[in-house]
Amino acid sequence: MKHIIPEPDFISHPMYKRFSGPSRQGSPSGPHGRSNQARGRFSSYNRSSPKRLAPKRGLNISAFINKAVETKEEAQSFRPEHSFADFALHPILSRAITARGYDQPTPIQDKIIPRILQGLDVVGLANTGTGKTAAFLIPLINKALANRQEQVLILAPTRELALQIEQEFLSFAKAASLYSVVCVGGASMGLQIRKLRLHNHFIIGTPGRILDLMRRNVLVLDKVRAVVLDEADRMLDMGFINDIRFVLNHVPEKRHMLCFSATMSPSIRALVNDFLSSPVVISVKTQETPKSIDQDVVHVRGLNKIDALHELLSLEDCKKALIFGRTKHGVEKLCSQLLQRGIKADSIHSNKSQSQRERALQGFKANKVQALIATDIAARGLDIDGITHVINYELPATYEDYVHRIGRTGRGTQKGKALTFVE
Repeated sequence: MKHIIPEPDFISHPMYKRFSGPSRQGSPSGPHGRSNQARGRFSSYNRSSPKRLAPKRGLNISAFINKAVETKEEAQSFRPEHSFADFALHPILSRAITARGYDQPTPIQDKIIPRILQGLDVVGLANTGTGKTAAFLIPLINKALANRQEQVLILAPTRELALQIEQEFLSFAKAASLYSVVCVGGASMGLQIRKLRLHNHFIIGTPGRILDLMRRNVLVLDKVRAVVLDEADRMLDMGFINDIRFVLNHVPEKRHMLCFSATMSPSIRALVNDFLSSPVVISVKTQETPKSIDQDVVHVRGLNKIDALHELLSLEDCKKALIFGRTKHGVEKLCSQLLQRGIKADSIHSNKSQSQRERALQGFKANKVQALIATDIAARGLDIDGITHVINYELPATYEDYVHRIGRTGRGTQKGKALTFVE
């Protein structure tokens, strides 16, 4: 079985990166020129002349290159310690897992599900696309089937992730007569209030909307016995720390706490120390970026940037591209420019209504949209099949944001490409 490994030669050192730029003299097809063909236009480095590229906005651009090459080495198969049958789950849940086609737990599921079933507080650190959502939903659904009066609260940083968690929940719980409500901004508060009048086993939402509903006295958390903080580092980055603390201070002290994060930063450690009880830390992170993603840069100095992007999207293998911009205005402008050029494009950012965002995502998932242009709200949690390219049209603020952006491609057994525009 073939697998992907980073290219093992001297170009992996930042001192030996040289990214080709536009020719300032000579023939476009000469040794120092740039071909007008798309294939040549996006050839992004030249090994023959070492030169350091000055980092932009504090980022080490060389970290955006990780060439993936085929090898004949046999992949080391993951052998889980458990099967799903070993977890002794409720029969309804076991049948749902089988119906989903799950044959064996992923590494994060294998290590975390037994701890959650034991009632231990857990901190989970894992690469994106590793089955993390099912890792906490499966044992918590099993717990809800044992006691239908208790509630589970799941906090997520974005509407899209909250809705995706609910979809995953429904796929496991649809035959179990368990119910959920999603409380997120940009959607009808009236509808959410009406749903909250019913008994919901799972309450899933963003911290801001959860807090609004609590302050209106329509959401009471006295029956919550388990809390999940999903993408906790992202919630803290977005300024939700005070909202999270307010919410957790209104949940009964006797509760089961689960925290999932990309990193164990000092702010996450402080949150864990304050609200989790002797947690077990489970880390199955192997490397910052998956080996299945071919990472490279596109040097656009001297080029018309939108022309370069258009040419890239015209390549045969660029069938489904997630393109990241930095601002809401910039994302909307780029989407309009691509539409004018005949590219099937849509956009997603926080100024869009919930229905507009859902429509854009559905079109992208159904392959009706080739290019989805987004701010970093789409960088985490979204699990969309078949994304062939992630394109950083604008540089991310941090390397961690870069890792999450490109994690939207190359998921599971699929391969993907991540391209970063630099000047």
